[in-house]
Amino acid sequence: MRILITGGAGLVGSHAAEYYAKKGAEVIVLDNLMRSQLFGYDKKSVEYNWHWLERYPNIQLIKGDVRNEEDVNRAIGRGVDVVIHTAGQPGVPLSIRIPKEDFSINAFGTLNVLECVRQKCPDAAFIYCSTNKVYGENVDKILLEEQKTRYVYKETKGVSEKMSIDHTGHTPYGASKYVGDLYTQEYARIYGMKTGVFRMSCIYGTRQFGFEDQGWVAWFIIAVLSGKPITIYGDGKQVRDLLYVDDLVQAYDFFIQSDIKHGVWNIGGGATNTTSLLEFIEFLEKETGKKAKITFNDWRPSDQKVYISDLSKVNKELEWKPYISPENGYRTLITWVKENPTLF
Repeated sequence: MRILITGGAGLVGSHAAEYYAKKGAEVIVLDNLMRSQLFGYDKKSVEYNWHWLERYPNIQLIKGDVRNEEDVNRAIGRGVDVVIHTAGQPGVPLSIRIPKEDFSINAFGTLNVLECVRQKCPDAAFIYCSTNKVYGENVDKILLEEQKTRYVYKETKGVSEKMSIDHTGHTPYGASKYVGDLYTQEYARIYGMKTGVFRMSCIYGTRQFGFEDQGWVAWFIIAVLSGKPITIYGDGKQVRDLLYVDDLVQAYDFFIQSDIKHGVWNIGGGATNTTSLLEFIEFLEKETGKKAKITFNDWRPSDQKVYISDLSKVNKELEWKPYISPENGYRTLITWVKENPTLF
């Protein structure tokens, strides 16, 4: 099997590349290594993952941009059997600061990859990494109950794929990812491609370079271990469901191996794998023996107070469920950060 992974030096992309390399597939990784530049980080970040993947002889590394047709076609080469499109601008606050760049990467970049694949290997399975932000502020219409350390849904266990993604605020990031989500669906309906849209909640894992604007699980761990200040926007009771990256990649593989021609799935840790920011910081302080340096600031635009994925559809259609508990996942990431202090 030949598999192209765009954004293959990122968290999800590098783990997907490693997963398929270990299965003996021919893996092509395409990445422009822009993460540090985008977030104004003065050290290298995903370059670490790029070099990490060099240990696999069946991984070909190509530096290029998903917005560049020549780069994408060079990566596709003679054709591929699978494309996992993880490349994207992932920061909500950053999308507000640079909306045209955000659209160019997330919306046009997705369309460009889809069209290149359609022209060269239309039978390839295509996986799009979408986001819970496509639902925007519609999520906030779910009634909440405020508890001591978190908000909880009052009338549902999680957000299903039936929730509207229209008539609401999204932020530019939510809008640009929404465009890619819809184009992926249309390429299935109009051109008959096999496509899977995964609307992801909070994904975390080793080799994640978290910043304040994106990748908060890794960022909190890095900050606590290194004594850096953490700003909580809001009251810290906001809740997310968390999914370890290895479980996510397994869901992708289940879709690839399935007979399903097209699907859209919400995916995350679900109702049994959730935390609030306050609860996560309390866990980190107990686990590391270090005190977090916390300040509070105003809520950020379209920051959902609670987002928990309803996993019913992905459970049923892909026969998938998360296996790695948050506590085990957190500890694995804490260990990796401790072992690599010079990276941060």
